[in-house]
Amino acid sequence: MEISIRNRRISNNGPAYIIAEACDNHMGDTATAKEMIRQSKLAGADCIKFQHHLPDEEMLRDIPMSDNFEEPLYDFLIKHALTLGQHIELKAYCEELGIDYLCTPFSYKAAVEIAQIGADAFKIGSGEMTDITSLKAIAALGLPMIISTGMSTFDEIKRTYSVMKKTGVLFGFTYCVSEYPPNYEDMNLNFIPIMKNEFSDCIIGHSDHTPDLYTSFAAVTLGAKIIEKHIILDKRTPGPDQSVSIDMRDLALLVDGIRKIELALGNERKIHAKEQSIREWAFRSVVSTKEIPEGALITEDMLWTKRPGTGIPSHRLPEIIGKKTRRLIPQNVLVSWDDIV
Repeated sequence: MEISIRNRRISNNGPAYIIAEACDNHMGDTATAKEMIRQSKLAGADCIKFQHHLPDEEMLRDIPMSDNFEEPLYDFLIKHALTLGQHIELKAYCEELGIDYLCTPFSYKAAVEIAQIGADAFKIGSGEMTDITSLKAIAALGLPMIISTGMSTFDEIKRTYSVMKKTGVLFGFTYCVSEYPPNYEDMNLNFIPIMKNEFSDCIIGHSDHTPDLYTSFAAVTLGAKIIEKHIILDKRTPGPDQSVSIDMRDLALLVDGIRKIELALGNERKIHAKEQSIREWAFRSVVSTKEIPEGALITEDMLWTKRPGTGIPSHRLPEIIGKKTRRLIPQNVLVSWDDIV
């Protein structure tokens, strides 16, 4: 299965699709959001993702507060969520700079509005992963969906998979731990290969809430083909996603590291061209430990191994024991096949 966002195909045979998650770290300011787009492009990210919140569509006003929130989420979103007009402006700016625009709608109505402005796909948050009613309605809009799986059991993920398969919409999952930030012992990254095996016809990625880069790098080595990471222009900016966001310097390091890891993930074992010259001096050959007269019977105490590797290979030393010399062999020189009978 492949998922296409704008002109980019995400597949199990291609490079990881790197999403810079702007979340609400722009604090509703268009200029800040545009600067996040510009710097994400410069850092090499494939995509920048925003969120479309219609607070009254997605939540009741009085809901429990998470530890990372300093004010009720409803109140925060009323003040800082992007308007549809801002989404239109930001999407156009993404197209101008050549970076993909992606959005998480947090309600069906939000998804309809984002679809109407020409979105190529939806990213579905972990909180909506088990909301089968909304997932089916959003799937009916016909756009590919990337669904995060934080806070969910394996059975719940399997249920969503079965429902999504019946919709006929292209979709993938991102493995996720919805802690802000997570304990490293809670990450369980080896579940990524399990998901790849269980949902072999899906793209499996990783949505990462750690404040550094290590688990994202590890996820790529385990086969994740989507990496989503929260970003922020300044880590001192207050907000609910501050503690799980990396700055733009780290985003550039993330992209650079992932691309280097991908280059390094081949499975062919051979002697490479750059190794050949090193092999010639670093490997060991058979050498004489003493002067060996012409016609002498070679014994073990006459030979050892030293660099370079341009003579008789060291592993063939036993073949020389018991042979006779054709000529005098000085001490501490490479022994050649021409020296023995």
